[in-house]
Amino acid sequence: METIHYKGNDKVLFGFILSVLTFWLFANSMMNVSPVMSEKLGMDVNIMNIAVSLAALFSGIFIVVIGGLADSIGRVKIFRIGLWLAIAGSLLVGLAPSGNTATIFLLIGRALQGLSAAFVMPSSLGMLKIFWEGKERQRAISLWSIGTFGGSGLSSLTGGIIASSLGWRWIFFLAITVAVIALFLTKELPENKREGAGKYKIDWGGIIVFMVAMIALQVFITNGNKFGWTSWLTIVLVAITVVFGYLFIHIENRAPYAFVDFNLFKNKIFTGATLANFFINGTAGLLIVSLTLMQRGAQFSAMEAGLLTLGFAIAVILFIRVGEKLLQKFGVKKPIIWGALIIGVAIILLMQTQIMTEQYAVLAVIAYSLFGLGLAFFATPATDAALSNLPDSQAGTGAGIFKMASSLGTSFGIAIAAGIYTAVATHTEPIEWLANLVKFVGRQDNVAIRQGAMLGLAFCLLLVILVIVTVAALIPDKPKKTEEITRK
Repeated sequence: METIHYKGNDKVLFGFILSVLTFWLFANSMMNVSPVMSEKLGMDVNIMNIAVSLAALFSGIFIVVIGGLADSIGRVKIFRIGLWLAIAGSLLVGLAPSGNTATIFLLIGRALQGLSAAFVMPSSLGMLKIFWEGKERQRAISLWSIGTFGGSGLSSLTGGIIASSLGWRWIFFLAITVAVIALFLTKELPENKREGAGKYKIDWGGIIVFMVAMIALQVFITNGNKFGWTSWLTIVLVAITVVFGYLFIHIENRAPYAFVDFNLFKNKIFTGATLANFFINGTAGLLIVSLTLMQRGAQFSAMEAGLLTLGFAIAVILFIRVGEKLLQKFGVKKPIIWGALIIGVAIILLMQTQIMTEQYAVLAVIAYSLFGLGLAFFATPATDAALSNLPDSQAGTGAGIFKMASSLGTSFGIAIAAGIYTAVATHTEPIEWLANLVKFVGRQDNVAIRQGAMLGLAFCLLLVILVIVTVAALIPDKPKKTEEITRK
């Protein structure tokens, strides 16, 4: 790694935080305002579900290769390109016209928003590792994580308030303003890249095969119910996913400049932190399910539903540095497991969709607050564990893989949870075995909607269990010093 004497400061750090907010706060707000957007634009619910998850999918597909590209051609250059992509994507979504052309504007805009995250997150996270050290790095990671987890926590409320007061389009116009400010605050950054960077080549074969597999899987998840789970189209999508998934592994194991360097996963701590990150971000599906439930099952407005999540954002912002202190006192493993257990309790509370609306709203406020607390405990220990077990020469690549886990976890968590919810909620009759098992009080005309939410949330609970199992199996109580990982 070339020697860099620049030391990070709070102005640059604030620019980094604003840059990730363009995705996690503004682009992510579509999880709450999608019902409003669907109605205003005259779009099919299944298409809107695809649009919601598309940004995270594109971020997840490209974030690793962009992280490697950042190591090669310069992290600052990639970071700034990402902010310009955020501006372009937000502009397309914000200007989407009503009618048939809305789909084109929305899908392209969401894809660009996802690409912007793929450029911004690994480059900014990689520079945190390089420009900050020790406890200062842990502090920087905590504050940067407020932009990701805290931004995600505020997204529902922010989106609801803006949509209700100014109109949903202003969410994306404000995102453009924030991106411009981030460009200004980070203008002093010196370019930085690894030694021998000119040798890097883009693994187009791996990227294309991976993209085909992931898009086929996404379409299967979001539209399987519409197509029919045993239809020929659904079977073809599954076959494409399996075949191209196998080809991806085959290509990556032989490519000299692999899109995903599987050698990084030889480090168990990095692997454990990355898998846990994938599963924990999948629990974001609880937001789209529970918020849609409140709007379609209880007739809450987007702002009223968003207000229920206020405790989520407050808890993340107040307690994320507690996660940093827990890391310093107890190491990596315990805070991650504690955070997962707290999130599990939050999901169990949200699963109580059989009760009256007033009671559920109280449980939801408590649950969202616990969700934020759990993420606050999880964020810094998991991120530090992943970054600390990377050599400087692969800071961007490794950070890209770690954040790919975030994006793909979010994308598939949203898609699967929403898919389960939609599949059950659109049935004309409730599921008999569930109605016999759980008595749904109050209105009986929305029981199918409430059952769909309960089962969608049950999937999120399964993800929490997977986090705990993964961390228990792969992360030791007292991690050894950083292992150097050599690229194949």
